[in-house]
Formats: sequence, structure tokens, C-alpha cells
Amino acid sequence: MRRFAALYDALDRTASTSAKRDAMAAYFADAPAEDAAWAVYVLGGGKLKRTATSTELRAALAAETGYAEWLIDDSYAHVGDLAETIALMLPRQESEGVDTPLHVWMEARLPSLSRLESAERIDVLRDWWRELPAAQVFLVNKLLTGSLRVGVSHRLVVQAIAQWTAHPTDLIAHRLSGTWKPSATAFRALAEPERADEHAGDRPYPFFLASPLEHEVESLGPVDAWVAEWKWDGIRAQLMRRGDDAILWSRGEERLDGRFPELETAARALPDGCVIDGEILAWALDEAHPLPFAALQKRIGKLKPGAKLLADTPVRLMAYDLLEFDGKDLRETPLIERRARLAALLEGKAPTFMLSVAVEAHAWSDLTAIRNESRERRTEGLMLKRLDSPYRVGRKRGDWWKWKVDPYTIDAVLLYAQPGHGRRSGLFTDYTFGVWDGEALVPVAKAYSGLDDKEIGQLDRWIRAHTIDRFGPVRSVEPTHVFELAFEAIQASGRHKAGVAVRFPRILRWRTDLAIRDADKLDDLRRLASG
Repeated sequence: MRRFAALYDALDRTASTSAKRDAMAAYFADAPAEDAAWAVYVLGGGKLKRTATSTELRAALAAETGYAEWLIDDSYAHVGDLAETIALMLPRQESEGVDTPLHVWMEARLPSLSRLESAERIDVLRDWWRELPAAQVFLVNKLLTGSLRVGVSHRLVVQAIAQWTAHPTDLIAHRLSGTWKPSATAFRALAEPERADEHAGDRPYPFFLASPLEHEVESLGPVDAWVAEWKWDGIRAQLMRRGDDAILWSRGEERLDGRFPELETAARALPDGCVIDGEILAWALDEAHPLPFAALQKRIGKLKPGAKLLADTPVRLMAYDLLEFDGKDLRETPLIERRARLAALLEGKAPTFMLSVAVEAHAWSDLTAIRNESRERRTEGLMLKRLDSPYRVGRKRGDWWKWKVDPYTIDAVLLYAQPGHGRRSGLFTDYTFGVWDGEALVPVAKAYSGLDDKEIGQLDRWIRAHTIDRFGPVRSVEPTHVFELAFEAIQASGRHKAGVAVRFPRILRWRTDLAIRDADKLDDLRRLASG
């Protein structure tokens, strides 16, 4: 654990991407394989099971230090991260203690807590804290609460492993895809020479992600070098045919077994050894357009949807690309050829499988006019793909662009704030905003991105000085500040108090020129949702 704690500290102390990559590559080259495997998992965003509650952690801290609960809660509110609060408030250990390996913590010690009663967990936590130096106290608490964040992305972990192994990043990304489980054997396999049957298993291919188009579309060159498709708002997925199985993988590399049985059943008519990249959409058979994303959300969390849900919210797969056919990897084949083979594969398979049609246009100006129809078609805009492009890994700029319609915007009042995560855990960076419903302000959106560091610091100081109530880590503040928010879509929602739900809200700017009476009204949002 001492070696991993040093790595975590090095990662936390720098904002340099190359420095983080170098630190991880050095760790992977030096650490025991069984520990390095868990480092890959936790740094790469693997899910950690929470084995102690925040209430138990605070109770253990109070019992160990004798500090009053109000002092612990106030310190937590100021620091913003419970693991860091505990490490700061516990007495410092003079000795380094016993260095228990990372894999022992992950495979034995932390899971053992879940088998104990709450009082026993508190006693064990206190024993651990006494034996660990402060850096490891902090890290162990981060691991057992399931909130290890240190400014490292899955992509950066892939790059670090590629640097250590001298393998291409595409190969490492594929080896880590799917349900990769940390073990010494799995870690060593990352460094093995590439095999001819590398893609024969049930792991998904790493997804190719488009970049937002932020420059003039004419700068892309001749329009006939590109294919335009509608950008749909659903669940990006890969459908794999392997033997008798039809396997669906989400973009988050989660197997969707049983959640969309109609797709799995229809996929058995596809040949073995093919992989389709597409979008799962809620789409009734007699409708010209898909249902809102809120309808699809009802299906996402259901491991085994019932007959009524299947009937009320049928789904289709909008097919974008053919990554494999007859067991052969097609990703280096030009897109124009992959699309032609995909069209032939899906012939006669509608409506469950739909080919993403090419939007025809002879000039960029024509395509610009067509793009303005996006909302009427219930799409987010257009995708632009170079016809000779391969299917790349991750977000590689240049070949695929997402050309979204301009977002909706509203002016809303800051109502609540809570601390962020990782490097921002000591600052209030997660905000809730409201609009007017008659004489009252009602919450309609949460956002945590869009302000620069100077604005975040200024707003954090204001929040601390103008808190009017507290609900755990959340602070209610005086309604004073107006912010312009952008969002991609809006729809009626019975799950939200305001009756509407917005998609992907973000802060555009701090409207210091507006008073709260100038903020938008809930009726304005309802009209957008109904229109």
C-alpha cells in the first residue's frame, strides 16, 4: 500500500497529463503484478463497493479522537472530503507501520467489513487507523467509501500501460475493455505480444467517439468527402454475435444481458462473428420518431423488464457501423465500405434493426438548413464522418464530428450548493438552480461545469458567508445570483417536482448584470417541453 499511496500522492500533486502518465508507467513497471492490477482497476474507474457508511466513519472518528460531532461535521463541511477530514483530524502516527499490500486490502481487508455488524466495523476502522500513517489512512478511507478520484481518466491509464509495455494504445484499450477483472495473471497479460485471435472473445471493441464541431463546417473541405447522419439520443451500444450468443455492451462497457430481450432475440438472425456499433432507442413500431429519452430510462435499470414495460416502451437498434464480419476485424476498412456491408447485412431486418441513413446534401449550406430540422425529428443534430475514415479508438479528432444544434438556454437562480469531488472536494462546485413558479423559486437543474477557477473561488467564499440552512453536505443559500444555463433537451417529467427535466445542463456564464427577478419562469420551460 505504501507504494500505491506514493503514486496517489504524486498524481494528486500535479495537473500535468504527461507527469501523471509517467508516474503510472513507472509504478506499473515496478509494482508487484497483483498490486498493479488493482491500481489499473481503481485508477481506471472500476466500481468500488462501499464497505462503510459516512455515519460509521464519523462515529469511529469521534470515538477515536473524542471530538464532538458538531466539530467533525463542521470540519467535514469545510474540507469537503470525509476521507481527507479523517486523515487530518486523527493523531499523527510516528512509525510507518506494517505495509500491507494493496491487493490484500482490496481482496481481503476491505471486503471483510461488509460481513461485520456496524459496531464491529467502527472498532476495526479504529484499529486500522492506529496502524497506518496519515497518507494511507486517507487512501484506505477513499477506497472503502468507493470514491477514489484523482484526476486520472481511463484513457490516461491506457496510455500509461501502453508506455510501460511499448504496445499500441488501441491494443491495450481492447484488452482492458469489457469485464476486465484485476489479478496478477490479467495484469501480466496486458504486456503479452499481440495474438492473431485477439478479438475473438466477448470483449467489446473500444468505442470511437466524435469530437464537437467548434469551427466553421466549411473548413472540413468538400462536402462529398463526408457522410452526414442524424445524431440520436439513446444508449450507444455494440451488438456482438458469438456462437449462439447475442451480447449487448454499453459505451460504459457494461453488459446489458436481459435488459433488451427483443434485440437479443432479433440478433440471432444475424450471422456469427459480426459486431455492430449503434444506438438503442425507445421507438414504437407505428411512430415516425423515437420516444423521448425519459421513456428509455425506464428500461435502463430493469434487469428483467416485464411484459407491460416491453409493450409500452419497445426499442430498436439504430446501426451506425460494422466493426467485424465473419470474425474479421473491419475497423481499418474505410467507412464507405463498412457502411455498404452494414446495409447488406441489415437488409430485411427492419424495424428492430435500422440502418442510420445518410443525410443527402450537395453543399454545406444545404446541410446547415437540414440540421435546423433536428429538434422536429427528435435528434440532437448531425454526425459528420469522413468517408475514408477507419474506426478509431476513443476521441481522436479529425474524422468524426458531432454537429449539434444550438442548446436551449435559461437564466436561473442559484439555490443550493455542495462540495465537489477529487481536487475540488474542498470547494462548493456542485450547484442547484431554480426558476420562478409564481412567487416561489423551484429547483429545475443541477450543474457543476462552466465556471473558471477564479469564479469558483469567488462563489465558494460567497456561499460560505451566505448559507441560510444546511442539509448534510448541501447548503441552502440566499437567492442572489443568476446564471445562464445551457441544456440539450427538455421534457415533461412526473419524477421531478417542477414537472420538467432537462438533459445535460451546464453553466454558460455568471449573469452579474441580472437581478433574480429577471430569471426565467417555470411556464417558459413547460412551453419548451410541450413544443
